[in-house]
Amino acid sequence: MNKPYVTLEEAVNVIKDGDTLALGGMTIYRRPMGFVRGLLQRQNHPKDLTLLSFTGGMESDILVGAGCVKAVRSAYFGLEAFGLAPMFTQMAQSQDIQIIEETEASIVMGIRAQISGVGFMPSHAWMGTDLPSLRPDVKTVIDPYTNEELIAFPAIPCQVAVIHGLAGDKHGNVLINNNLGIDMELVYVADTVIATVETIVDELKPTTDGVIIPYPGCNMVVHVPNGAKPTSCYPQYPVVGEDLLQYVEACNAGEFDEFLLKFVQE
Repeated sequence: MNKPYVTLEEAVNVIKDGDTLALGGMTIYRRPMGFVRGLLQRQNHPKDLTLLSFTGGMESDILVGAGCVKAVRSAYFGLEAFGLAPMFTQMAQSQDIQIIEETEASIVMGIRAQISGVGFMPSHAWMGTDLPSLRPDVKTVIDPYTNEELIAFPAIPCQVAVIHGLAGDKHGNVLINNNLGIDMELVYVADTVIATVETIVDELKPTTDGVIIPYPGCNMVVHVPNGAKPTSCYPQYPVVGEDLLQYVEACNAGEFDEFLLKFVQE
């Protein structure tokens, strides 16, 4: 198989210290867990990452607990019905991690600005709230046509985005399901896009159950079966709730290091 297909080892070595790393999927659905495992199997874990995601889940929590993350920018960080994200909660409470305050609107506007090649994107969002006081980098701007004051959300640069797909074909096209989150936007905003996929087929066909990211949208494609577990990858497999509960219980018992050792050896 020719490029863009690479090994997981090749893909994880793209991540550099200090990068902004975007992780696709939503909450506990279609998260790139296999990629995170491969990243933590590296001899030298990446440091000082900024995690960018619409929602942070178990994949992000493990990176936080492993000491790879300096800052988080996400509208939500948790495990849905399975409770709080334990390592993020612990680090946030001890102020050992920087939380860049974001909402759905600010993330979307920041990504749109970066995609558009401009320094900011104006919006009515956050007007009349205290949120700008938490983000001194978020300023206001006057609309030259209406003289209206607007919030100017700064562009969000991103070095690497990783998404998990149902399948990739020999041409480098990648299929994801309809639970898109902001995966399509991440394809445009990141300098390098990596897709892990459940299966490889000769040619992807259009389907009502998914969206095809055409090549060269993904710079690298990696075959990683069960690469979203224990999060779900509809329609191929559901959330493995028992594994999520065991993760939370291990963290709450102060046994994250033991969990991490087992996780990277699987």
